Amino acid sequence: MAHAALLHTALPSTSAAAARRRCGRNHRAPPPVTRRSRRRLLRPMASPTTAQAPAPAPPGLKEGIAGLYDESSGLWESIWGDHMHHGFYESGEAASMADHRRAQIRMIEEALAFAAVPDDPEKKPKTVVDVGCGIGGSSRYLAKKYGAQCKGITLSPVQAERGNALAAAQGLSDQVSLQVADALEQPFPDGQFDLVWSMESGEHMPDKSKFVSELARVAAPGGTIIIVTWCHRNLEPSETSLKPDELNLL
Repeated sequence: MAHAALLHTALPSTSAAAARRRCGRNHRAPPPVTRRSRRRLLRPMASPTTAQAPAPAPPGLKEGIAGLYDESSGLWESIWGDHMHHGFYESGEAASMADHRRAQIRMIEEALAFAAVPDDPEKKPKTVVDVGCGIGGSSRYLAKKYGAQCKGITLSPVQAERGNALAAAQGLSDQVSLQVADALEQPFPDGQFDLVWSMESGEHMPDKSKFVSELARVAAPGGTIIIVTWCHRNLEPSETSLKPDELNLL
């Protein structure tokens, strides 16, 4: 099956570090109440022998994505709650709706632990960007956890408006601000954020290299980049490609 990957990069003050990668068993699409498997470590895939330039994004792609989420975010919120991403489950556990909400929070905490984001008052992140923020579930969670200033970006005006309303309702307007912006052309200066966060949005980016480049650009020296995203699983020796249903999923 396709897999979800968690990548973490800590940026030294003078040079970029190599990213570590962890992949896990597939998190299937909704309905959210289901059984999930605990993540396992996989060997990274070999790099292709020749790099290929990404195809240009089709005309109207951003507008189409924005329209999709403008229309569907209310439905997703009613099913998923504040956090529009999958959860982290123990193998063999039965899952209820309440379990799903807890598992979503655990997904965030597992990512933070994997990247060794400190809780120490002197070292914890003070500025965060949530790239592909949805209605800002991660932004609000991280703002409360660290007392940080969080910026979120989404292509959907409806999501940005809803997320800002939720921040206001939770007394977080002075810490959390969502806006409409393109992850491939972020409206922030270089080196602004201690923590750069992307939860299940990278798979939607038409230019992955540009996406990662922008994450690195806005990360402060010594900052941390965390990406949780869908990715291509390792092929078995007898395979030459993914199965058709897996390709459709990706």
